[in-house]
Amino acid sequence: MEQRGGSLLIVSAQSKFNLSLKELVTERGCSVSLETSVSAAKRKLGERGFDFILVNAPLPDENGVRFAADSSRGSCAVLLLVRAELYSEVQPMVCPYGVYLLPKPTSRQLLTLAFDWLESTHERLTRAEEKTLSAEEKLEEIRRVNRAKLLLISREGLSEEEAHHRIEKLAMDNSITKLTAADLIINKYE
Repeated sequence: MEQRGGSLLIVSAQSKFNLSLKELVTERGCSVSLETSVSAAKRKLGERGFDFILVNAPLPDENGVRFAADSSRGSCAVLLLVRAELYSEVQPMVCPYGVYLLPKPTSRQLLTLAFDWLESTHERLTRAEEKTLSAEEKLEEIRRVNRAKLLLISREGLSEEEAHHRIEKLAMDNSITKLTAADLIINKYE
């Protein structure tokens, strides 16, 4: 967050804590949204995504543990703060979701360290998400090219090799991708 900024949703009902935390993260170049209840935080998440979420439990409408676990999706990194005496009880509940957990009270130094962890996690998850999207896009391209080949085989009586060559030739002749060529063939026959 220090260099890249990022967006942070703070879910906390403790105003003194909120002020000092907001100061800490804005110094790091982070844009901050603050909600004081889980229900308000859920509404905010419905409106937009966040890079980081910090939940300061408990909250007025629930303890925040389930919300922290549910919010840990995609490339969003989540930090949950709980009273020290609840740490060992809550840790096994949030660990499978990749939620970072800190006991309260905590120090500014430990929070700074935790935000470093969140940033590292967010970067790793973002790269993994990009690789997944790239693989999904490649699979979709293969599906559509195969669909076009099937149409050429069934409608024009070509062999699979001939159909493949036809798609490649269409792409080269028109300076388009194989995917675009496949889409042209699909649109022609469907």
